[in-house]
Amino acid sequence: MLLDHLAVAGETLDEASAHIEQALGVHLQDGGKHEKFGTYNRLLGLHDGLYLEAIAIDPQAQVPERTRWFDLDRFQGSARLSNWICRVSDIEASLSVFPDGVGTPIDLSRGALRWRMAVPPSGRLPFDNLFPALIQWQGDLHPAQMLQNNGCRLRRLIVCHPDALDLAKGLGALEQVVFDTGPAALRAEFDTPHGPRVLE
Repeated sequence: MLLDHLAVAGETLDEASAHIEQALGVHLQDGGKHEKFGTYNRLLGLHDGLYLEAIAIDPQAQVPERTRWFDLDRFQGSARLSNWICRVSDIEASLSVFPDGVGTPIDLSRGALRWRMAVPPSGRLPFDNLFPALIQWQGDLHPAQMLQNNGCRLRRLIVCHPDALDLAKGLGALEQVVFDTGPAALRAEFDTPHGPRVLE
């Protein structure tokens, strides 16, 4: 299992994008639409094959037949770092050892990208939506390969939760990810062309 990308959610895509751009001082690139969930995104390439995603409900999309991922149906308030996504090589095998509620695999695509993602029926992941979403990319193409590098590098992602030890159990050592006990929240620290920056 490897850290794949981070997601910043907003009530609108402009709000989610602006939150990232103001925090890190760089501009995002256009992403695309996710028809199955009625969402769309913008992206920022990072060092080490990672990327950042600004995501929101697409007001022009049809209402999906199922609950949206990342708990976006219930999202309210200011844009914020809402989810972290980990890449696995066998999503079924990974789901068999993780807690109930991580989700069932769904086949997805956007342009030339193909992937499988575990999405809970409720849209909300365990541990107050702070358990990592699981993704298995299909083929060799990955979004980070399609993005410009604007000089931003993730130093560490801090996953804070009252039950942080239980959350971390079974995930193994994840480079750049640390767990801390406290109120549920995500905090990402970056090196940027403008110096150290924080995204929450």
